[in-house]
Amino acid sequence: MSFAALDKWHAHVKSGDPADVPALLAEDAVFQSPVVHTPQAGRAVAALYLQAAMSLLNNGTFRYLGEWTAERTAVLEFEAVVDGITINGVDMIWWNEEGLITRFKVMIRPLKAINLLHAKMAALFALAKAS
Repeated sequence: MSFAALDKWHAHVKSGDPADVPALLAEDAVFQSPVVHTPQAGRAVAALYLQAAMSLLNNGTFRYLGEWTAERTAVLEFEAVVDGITINGVDMIWWNEEGLITRFKVMIRPLKAINLLHAKMAALFALAKAS
């Protein structure tokens, strides 16, 4: 089994460079947010959501706690602290034979963390639309 896509994702998280994200995604990648009802389809929009999420979470407190893998898929449990609130979540990642991410689903707990991330992500996207 090849885990090159997962290795690239871990390298991205370590580097924190948002410019890396589009190159990790398949053209038809889908991002499933814990707060947005509909899946976000396509490399460009999936990249925007992942870049915004990482700008909030990858703040020096972000760390993966566990990892479970199967052929071309992985589940990564993470933790981060934002505004004094500990966020616990799971990244579910699927990739294709070329090693590009095809689907990325995020689940978050507790409710206080979901509400915080929802507000902060909305503010980031509002700021981006305004500029």
